[in-house]
Amino acid sequence: MNYLDRNAIGAARLGGLEEDLGLKGNEFQTAVSVLFVGYVLMQVPSNMLLNKIGKPASYLTACMIGWGVLCASTGAVHSFGALTAVRFLLGFVEATFYPGAMATLSAWYVRKELGVRTAIFYSGSLISGAFSGLIAAGIIDGMNGVGGLLAWRWIFILEGSATVVIAFCCYWILPEFPATTKWLTEEERAIALWRMEVDAAGEQDWTAGDQQSLFHAFKLLLQDPKNWILIVVCYGAASAIAINSFFPTIVKSMGKDRITTLLLTAPPYLLACVVCAVVAWNADRVQERFWHTSLSIACALAGFIISASTTGIGPRYFGAMIMLPGI
Repeated sequence: MNYLDRNAIGAARLGGLEEDLGLKGNEFQTAVSVLFVGYVLMQVPSNMLLNKIGKPASYLTACMIGWGVLCASTGAVHSFGALTAVRFLLGFVEATFYPGAMATLSAWYVRKELGVRTAIFYSGSLISGAFSGLIAAGIIDGMNGVGGLLAWRWIFILEGSATVVIAFCCYWILPEFPATTKWLTEEERAIALWRMEVDAAGEQDWTAGDQQSLFHAFKLLLQDPKNWILIVVCYGAASAIAINSFFPTIVKSMGKDRITTLLLTAPPYLLACVVCAVVAWNADRVQERFWHTSLSIACALAGFIISASTTGIGPRYFGAMIMLPGI
């Protein structure tokens, strides 16, 4: 739902958003991009706050309700300024989820167990990419004009409302951190914490959580060169992932009608879901990351080049089919 709400604007564009709001020039691209301004500002403070609270189920559920309401509210905007403001706030609140979920996974699983679990978690975003087009196609085809609202408004209203409903269910499903989870016995809690300590004991820069303040941990993060390298890698990957918001428009450039365009967005994401699981499983199996990551990025790069260098429907769609799984 996090990715579905974030990328709904791409499908909404095909549902008449741009024409209805009278967007001109680069205003649509600005509305898409401003989400990431809020996202960048909130990611680190959010996880610092989460570690302070120590209860991811409660925290992430509250944030999920917040971004669901904001997504639904996007269906009520009537100007570029209002759209931009809601998108900024949406990014600010949505920024809590991905790092918060990764922090929760990292609190329960050691490094050699994280690859497949992370892939399963991330496959949620790929599934949303596959079905967002199908959902949008149904809304555009069946709800345009219902209640006096254009289809693009219904896309935001329905998807945002669904997020709020699911959020209440998630509270009872998501675990807290091992130290704060009530359904563990004292022995089980001790084992869960011991596993994390053993996994980190080989690291020279490791310090037990109860022996450092929150800001001391942040200082160590800034001093670790590995984090800066990963920031650069993530920056490049995030730039490529931004294609999610424009993917329906890219597929439409192949000359298909609006409904067919939305249906054609599904296969690349479904393939990406399978590739993600297989690559992560094999990376965990052989305990190797570099080549698995590098070869995937190389495939994505090839897909971008193919899609950008031809106007043929077949080659361009083939480029999309290897681009998204590679990312």
